[in-house]
Amino acid sequence: MTRNFSRVAPGWWDYTTLDEEILDDAARLSVDDLKQLGRPGFAVKFYETAEEFYLAEALEYIDGWRQATADNPCGVCGPIGPTEHLPLVAQIVNALDINLSNAHFWGMDEWIVNGKAVGKDFPLGFAKADYDLCFNRIRDSLKMPEANMHFPSEKVEEYRKTWDEVRCVLLQGGQGETKHWAFNDPPKREGAYQDVPPPASEYWKLAARVVDLHPMTLIQNARTSGGGVVQNVPFQAVTVGPAETRKAEKVSIWHTGHHDNPFGIRLSSLMVSKKIVDTSVPMSLLAEHPNVYFHYLLPKMGECTIEMH
Repeated sequence: MTRNFSRVAPGWWDYTTLDEEILDDAARLSVDDLKQLGRPGFAVKFYETAEEFYLAEALEYIDGWRQATADNPCGVCGPIGPTEHLPLVAQIVNALDINLSNAHFWGMDEWIVNGKAVGKDFPLGFAKADYDLCFNRIRDSLKMPEANMHFPSEKVEEYRKTWDEVRCVLLQGGQGETKHWAFNDPPKREGAYQDVPPPASEYWKLAARVVDLHPMTLIQNARTSGGGVVQNVPFQAVTVGPAETRKAEKVSIWHTGHHDNPFGIRLSSLMVSKKIVDTSVPMSLLAEHPNVYFHYLLPKMGECTIEMH
């Protein structure tokens, strides 16, 4: 049976192609319902204030880096979005004199322009933001060696290799409007997958790679980072893949309420909780990871109700 076509991009798979019963179930979830979705391997956490939320997010970096020793180097993989915790990370490192000489960091993704990853001078650049908001604020005596900082580029083999050399204790991210983490967008509707999206087993095999971005992702990044100027958002990126994500000991997703909407953060939670895995909703694949945390900022949860403006 042929699935529904996307309501926003007919050449792609996305959550609008799901059975409407699943979509309606997600829309009906109250905050109290969300609090009941935890299960073994999937934890849900809630925060009353932005201060609590971003401090907890920052402390995940600290907890990961403090595990690193000369004999057991380890690190965290972090996103751009949300970013409000990154200055807090630097402040905590400096205040507690945490030496990062054995710690590692993986950048989650980066824009691709004309076949190459953008540099630190690109205004929307993710490595630029990591340095500006966090790493450049850490005292020189405590800083992580540049060799321990792994940012993806068009030379993906080099980036992939580091995931087998160092233990990743945490992959931390947000959720985009296509229900992606990093730039693991839903796949295009093409080839053998015209009528049904690819199986999860195929999606999990995808390692770090250069990807074309779903139209919704372009709009989202223009909205959240560029004042809506969509023509300045590149249409390709390099991203950490599901294959690397599976190697992370913990996957931690932070729902701020502005990268995705009230419906989206309910849909992914429902699917992960109930183990409804469908590659049109990439976040749903996290149902097959053994240690996933979803975090919610309660004042930004919103409701799936009609409110005309």
